[in-house]
Amino acid sequence: MKDKTSPIFQEGALLPLEPADPGVTRQVFGHDARLMLVKVIFETGAVGSMHSHPHSQASYVESGVFELTIGPDKKVLRKGDGYYVPPQVVHGCVCLEAGVLIDAFSPAREDFL
Repeated sequence: MKDKTSPIFQEGALLPLEPADPGVTRQVFGHDARLMLVKVIFETGAVGSMHSHPHSQASYVESGVFELTIGPDKKVLRKGDGYYVPPQVVHGCVCLEAGVLIDAFSPAREDFL
């Protein structure tokens, strides 16, 4: 990932929206090999499929309402809430009201680039 460092500044209006799951799109913001920030936009009813990865993840609910499953735990989170996913823990969500999650990953998700 040596050459895949983001520019210093990112303008959201200029960043591509990429499909993730049905009803889910994402924008990759600042990143280098050690860190990545991603905006994930969900339509009501969209599902962030259950998955795991070797990255640590911390996320912030910018808007909307989400039912999160992280390992054996399930919780409904709303605007202003956040969560942490340890490496290799299976997790996913269902969007109950359209919204946006802001995800930070360490190290960066090379599969998103």
